[in-house]
Amino acid sequence: MTKDMTQGKITPLLLEFTIPLVLGNLFQLTYNAADSVIVGKFVGADALAAVGTSNPIVTMAILFINGLCMGASVLMGNQFGAKDYKTLRREISTTMISGLIFSILFSLACVIAAPLIFNIIQTPDEIKPLGITYLRIIFCGQIFTFVYNFYSSTLRAMGDSRNPLYFLILSSVLNVIGDLFFVICLKWDIAGCAISTVLSEALCCLFCGIYIKKKVDLLCLGKEWLVFDRTLLKKTVSYGWVTAVQQAIIPLGKVVMQSMVNTMGTSAIAAIAAVNRIDDFAYTPQQNIGHATTAFMAQNDGAKKMDRVKKGFKEGMVLEIIYGVAIMTVCFVSARPIMMMFTDHEEVIAQGVIYLKLISLMYVMPGITNGIQGFFRGMGEMKVTLLSSTVNIATRCIGAAILIFGFGMHIEAVPWGQFIGWVCMLIVEVPILLRWWKRL
Repeated sequence: MTKDMTQGKITPLLLEFTIPLVLGNLFQLTYNAADSVIVGKFVGADALAAVGTSNPIVTMAILFINGLCMGASVLMGNQFGAKDYKTLRREISTTMISGLIFSILFSLACVIAAPLIFNIIQTPDEIKPLGITYLRIIFCGQIFTFVYNFYSSTLRAMGDSRNPLYFLILSSVLNVIGDLFFVICLKWDIAGCAISTVLSEALCCLFCGIYIKKKVDLLCLGKEWLVFDRTLLKKTVSYGWVTAVQQAIIPLGKVVMQSMVNTMGTSAIAAIAAVNRIDDFAYTPQQNIGHATTAFMAQNDGAKKMDRVKKGFKEGMVLEIIYGVAIMTVCFVSARPIMMMFTDHEEVIAQGVIYLKLISLMYVMPGITNGIQGFFRGMGEMKVTLLSSTVNIATRCIGAAILIFGFGMHIEAVPWGQFIGWVCMLIVEVPILLRWWKRL
């Protein structure tokens, strides 16, 4: 079901769009976290550390692909808001064809380069073989990641964030069942975990495709799926590559941070692997509110309704701050019980509690930056999001490196490095936002 966001009360529209998106991503994170929980409980700390070392790399690839889809979705949102359905259909087919080709080539390169990647990030020898196995299997399923993200981005551009939720719920349940079957019953350890994730992603794509064929006539292109418009591709790439690079920069920073963490020992690696999963749950709703803001901005900018653009941004920021305060409180108070869900290893739990309590106090800041970035993406100003994200990651990594190698700090250097990055990001974004605001 598509949704016209150019009319009606704004906050209910944003919530109606955001809530299914949040639930969907939380389910997606649940089956990702299931890998860490089941591996940590039934395989061991080394396997948990291997999954943790692999995840920033996997996330970087996923977010790069998602960035391409998000760039295209801004154009789709504008086309949908302007009722230009002919161009919209050509945009959809062109993005699908180019995305499939890119995903296949990218996955192949990553499978081949897996050992080199782990050498570059200074992975301890005792967990390197486990990490390579996990990474290679996950990358074999990256084409499914693209297809689902493409479908969901297209539906979101047309105001529908609800239906992709149902596919993710089912695939999440199947992934948890698969983890239990492959890891506990078949004793396939970390490989079983990865296989289960890939199979669940493939099923998610299948369900989404079936729904679109039966219910969304606008996306049933038939022979038009073979239409490849080079002019539209250039425009899509001009939007998409900036967003893709911006999305990939964040996990790239995590890879750099991971290389520093890898010098702290297996316990620290495992602790941060667990907390990073919690971070995913904390940050995802903030990102989703930002995505809702993007869709709202794109449609209303296409319809030339600037008053709604300004109101939508303000109300979106209120939602970001309210959520940030709520999740900060929950994670700070419940830090130890949360860590005990992942492992029984006391040293891992203790280090994880230190990290989680510190980072939770900062959860409001990424909410504010996500709201601002949602505004700029929706208005087509992708270069601003790239610039601010680059500043964030660069200063985050530099700050953490100084704290770790200059001042001898341990695991607590990681959240303080992130704090430095968010402050510098806001210093870049806020003046640009104010200049834009005056022109609206």
